[in-house]
Amino acid sequence: MTLTETVAEVEARLRRHAKPERAAGAKRYLKSDLEFLGVGVPDLRREVRLWSKEHPELDRVGLLKLCRALWQRPVHELRVFAIELLRAGRGSLNGSDLAFLEWMLSEANTWAYVDAIAVHLAGPLVESFPELSSDLDRWAAAENFWLRRSAMLALLLPLRRGSGDWRRFERYADDMLEEREFFIRKAIGWVLREVSKKYPERVSEFVGSRVERVSGVTFREAIKYLPERDRERLLRAYRSR
Repeated sequence: MTLTETVAEVEARLRRHAKPERAAGAKRYLKSDLEFLGVGVPDLRREVRLWSKEHPELDRVGLLKLCRALWQRPVHELRVFAIELLRAGRGSLNGSDLAFLEWMLSEANTWAYVDAIAVHLAGPLVESFPELSSDLDRWAAAENFWLRRSAMLALLLPLRRGSGDWRRFERYADDMLEEREFFIRKAIGWVLREVSKKYPERVSEFVGSRVERVSGVTFREAIKYLPERDRERLLRAYRSR
């Protein structure tokens, strides 16, 4: 099949699971101009697994071409299908493919795609190819706030495991701490919240030394799992600032 026919086949398979009421609700929730079919995540992921089994010939180049074609169709579920295909085949990706992920992130315009790409695709790729960290540095200074958010979220999984590049995250977060963009503030808090589960002292020190600058949404996320004594101390400092 041609690439156009393959995209049409994927779309036809997904349309079999379409639910108009779900589609309308998701479209409102994400405030998107895309078409929504109303396919639930379990059904979509099942179709990704089935399609992958039926097309074992798909190599890295074919995967990227197909995902680009899916992404260019203005249908929400086709974009999610592309992300899930990349997640399933991410073992075949190499360092040069971060440029493709950057293109997707720049076009995404919603957390619903950005977070999955940044956390589950860009992050593991940078772990496998540490030289790509310089690209994260560039993203952290980008005009596009979704790329800035992605620079931080790409560090999330190793930090959650108790390893990762805390100093790099700390530098990014410090530079963005006073931004007014909600999705930046939320991302900083999200990473701090996850780090606090293994290294509460890191988060307590980070927040405590910046309590005059930290936003409410970042602060609430960051202290959520801190020990009660630290949480109460930071709350007093925050309320009295």
